[in-house]
Amino acid sequence: MKSIGVFCGANAGTNEVYRTSAEKLGKLMAAQSIELIFGGGKVGLMGVIADAVLGGGGAATGVIPQSLVDREVAHQGLSELIVVQTMHERKAIMASRSDAFVAMPGGFGTFDEICEIITWNQLGIIQKPVAFYNVNGFYDKFFDMIDHCVGEGFINKTQREAIIVEDDAELLLQKVRKTSDAFSDYWVDFERI
Repeated sequence: MKSIGVFCGANAGTNEVYRTSAEKLGKLMAAQSIELIFGGGKVGLMGVIADAVLGGGGAATGVIPQSLVDREVAHQGLSELIVVQTMHERKAIMASRSDAFVAMPGGFGTFDEICEIITWNQLGIIQKPVAFYNVNGFYDKFFDMIDHCVGEGFINKTQREAIIVEDDAELLLQKVRKTSDAFSDYWVDFERI
């Protein structure tokens, strides 16, 4: 596993634990030579994790639509900044450049991005590990809803069990790496996206 696509908030949240947890994950990724693939912003948790990865000597690649560059939210100190025209292009590039995915706390954009990746796994478009960094129990209610969907017959139990949920950054990376090793022959078919 050489890279992780991280989806997270363009805000830092109201609790300092979100910022410190993003820093911890970023430092661990840098120490383990795992490249960060992310939305390319300098704001919120996006900026925090990118700065932590770069500060630890790691690589950070951002993928950002031109409309957000125009709003001056692009991180200009990255290893690589890829500017695209649409959110669809952003997601496709992030999916192709990432060996696994982690959702940190965030809002609608984070939910959209990680749920799309889960769906692509379900449909066989990709086969890559998906994890939730459940800082401060942020995703507890989300997974209550997912478990409700399983109970009501809308989500397969096996699909739910494939999702990693962890509140400790070190354990999260260990589980993602172990799952990534099991997906050694993944494939991507962007014609189907």
